[in-house]
Amino acid sequence: MSTPVLFDLPGPKARARIRLSTVVGAVLILAIVVFVLVRLGGNGQLEAQRWSVLFDPNSGVPQALGEALVATLKVAALGMVLATALGMLLAVGRLSDRWWVRVPVTTVIEFFRAIPLLVVIFTLYFVLPGFGVRLSAYSALTGGLVLYNMAVLAEIFRAGILSVDRGQREAAFGLGLRKSQVMTLVLLPQAVRRMLPVLVAQLVVLLKDSSLGFIIGYFELLRQARSLVEFFTPTFGNQYTFQLYVAAALIYIIVNVAISQVARYIERRTSRNAKAGRVAPVPMPDEGMTAPVPVPRR
Repeated sequence: MSTPVLFDLPGPKARARIRLSTVVGAVLILAIVVFVLVRLGGNGQLEAQRWSVLFDPNSGVPQALGEALVATLKVAALGMVLATALGMLLAVGRLSDRWWVRVPVTTVIEFFRAIPLLVVIFTLYFVLPGFGVRLSAYSALTGGLVLYNMAVLAEIFRAGILSVDRGQREAAFGLGLRKSQVMTLVLLPQAVRRMLPVLVAQLVVLLKDSSLGFIIGYFELLRQARSLVEFFTPTFGNQYTFQLYVAAALIYIIVNVAISQVARYIERRTSRNAKAGRVAPVPMPDEGMTAPVPVPRR
């Protein structure tokens, strides 16, 4: 069993303080939840009739939220794929030995990292038509998400690649591999496993940032929830406002949790494959040398 060297293990008093802090924190959170539920119950927000509108097909709410979820996922899925692919290419370009590749790529990354995402979306949707390029709300929102997140993901990929031990790179070059082979076969597979949690966190941010489509009229979840509130308000007042916004928030939470679970599954699979691919040296009976033997998969 390895002994931690970066910090000391907590002693009995420290463990007691940690347990006490955990209990106090849990009690405070429970008290806040109870307080919020009591206030909502006092305002009539927990009445079953108010929540039934979310599941009543005759109200049109489930259909509208379902269509908004599909629209949100269309933007997010395409944005994730393009931003990840372009981010990886930009990271490789920024690590290039050729200055005429490295300098322009670095400029692009720093430029889009410095500009707020909302400004990028506004530029694509409102400014480009002045130059004869007219984009739909879907294209402007997707383009803004891709341009901003590819720059952020490029830095994540670059940090992951640089975190791989330098000896891995030198050993690969010693075997006669070209730089492209070293990058794709040695560095990137290890880097992706290391930065997977950060990568998933940024993709979750991308999904939530799709709600900025509200500003340019794209009917994603938030815009659809607002539209439903405006539809019900003349007849029912604010009776369903809280429920509709909570429904939109819960859908975002469910989708984000699903993405995180998929990422954890991929992380477990890749770590298991990495362990299965390791070799253990055993002595050769005749020559007294060692030969690699695959470690059986557990």
